[in-house]
Amino acid sequence: MNWQQLLNAKRLGTVRNDLFPHETGRSDFHKDHDRIVFSSPFRRLGRKTQVHPLTENDHVHTRLTHSLEVSCVGRSLGVIVGQRLQYTLPQHITPYDIGAIVQAACLAHDIGNPPFGHAGEYAIRDWFCRDQHAYLLQNLSTNERLDLMTFEGNAQGFRVVTQLENHRFEGGMRLTYATLGTTLKYPWTSSDATPGGKFSCYQSEQNILEEIATELGLPMLGKNRWARHPLSYLMEAADDICYAILDLEDGIEIGMLAYEQVEPLLIKICGGEQDLLELEIAAAPSARRKISLLRGKAIERCIHDVSETFMQHYTTIMQGQFQGDLLSATPSSMRDGINAAKQLARDRIFNERRKIEIEVGSFTCLDILLNAFCNAAYQQKVSPQMSFRMKRILDLMEYNAPQKEWSLYESYSRVLDFIGGMTDNYATYLAQQVGGMGR
Repeated sequence: MNWQQLLNAKRLGTVRNDLFPHETGRSDFHKDHDRIVFSSPFRRLGRKTQVHPLTENDHVHTRLTHSLEVSCVGRSLGVIVGQRLQYTLPQHITPYDIGAIVQAACLAHDIGNPPFGHAGEYAIRDWFCRDQHAYLLQNLSTNERLDLMTFEGNAQGFRVVTQLENHRFEGGMRLTYATLGTTLKYPWTSSDATPGGKFSCYQSEQNILEEIATELGLPMLGKNRWARHPLSYLMEAADDICYAILDLEDGIEIGMLAYEQVEPLLIKICGGEQDLLELEIAAAPSARRKISLLRGKAIERCIHDVSETFMQHYTTIMQGQFQGDLLSATPSSMRDGINAAKQLARDRIFNERRKIEIEVGSFTCLDILLNAFCNAAYQQKVSPQMSFRMKRILDLMEYNAPQKEWSLYESYSRVLDFIGGMTDNYATYLAQQVGGMGR
């Protein structure tokens, strides 16, 4: 791969790149950042679960605050790597352009997540996999069924930015190819999903994925499967750094973890002169201030080690042959600390009783919505005349509502666009109304 192609500033969905005059002080990549920040789906992340659904604690992360923090870490990683590579970059590109690309990709990395976080993903997959719903999928192709049965927030996010927002089905947000490539953590379709069901593109956006890969010069690894954009590894690392460290901070805030359980893990990640660090911690007036201090130093160390690891594996990354993620390739002191932090979160946070109760409830909520809207879409397609109730259900979708002449796959995709875009609060409210439980 070469940076001349990888940093392509052309925009998806535009015939030429001079539709708008150049603006002093804003590069094309900074415009990508602004388009994402000012979009409706980004704003709705403020009411979507990061880890703790429907929490009343204002200090706990939502998808919005998580995305903003990830973007800060991503920008730092991008600038540092850009500075290390500045003599190999095109002349018009600065290290801060690299930072802006990674920052924009980080802002968009969760933009397709459904309500209730990962529990929402599992609920949607589970609904389409049930035997009693097989009749709804009988006329779909194998790959179309796979898209629905392995619903994936990454792929939905790619659909949001390339299709749904702003210029609907005409380039979406019309982001640059460079930023779009950096958002693609898994540049392949559901037919090549990882063992964990990870992929970044539905069948409906397959031609867009191919266009982006061609424009960027990404090596093809197989049919409908490409190597990742080098900067996507920095976006991924920024996300991993934030959730590994900040999930523990949320755990303390919500009372699931004691500060004393977290302190030694973060000190290990921080590295450096521990005696001096312990003196700083002792001087902090509260547990919240102590954890804030440790968090900042831990993230700073992570940024240093990840950027160094990127440069160490630079040749392999540019050849499209790097395997795994950057954090896993960092020195053992860093890697072991991050893994220990993730394990503590799995053991003490993800299995906390109240969290489980709300996640189980989210399955019921999404069951009600999927039963109503998917059945209405199916009845519209196959029935000579729809019932009044089914018509009114589709009326709730407004401009998202499917048309009778569309394929069932496209109709179900529009239903998932509608439900997947909901906040936790609105999904709960609408399920109560549709399910006849509203006041």
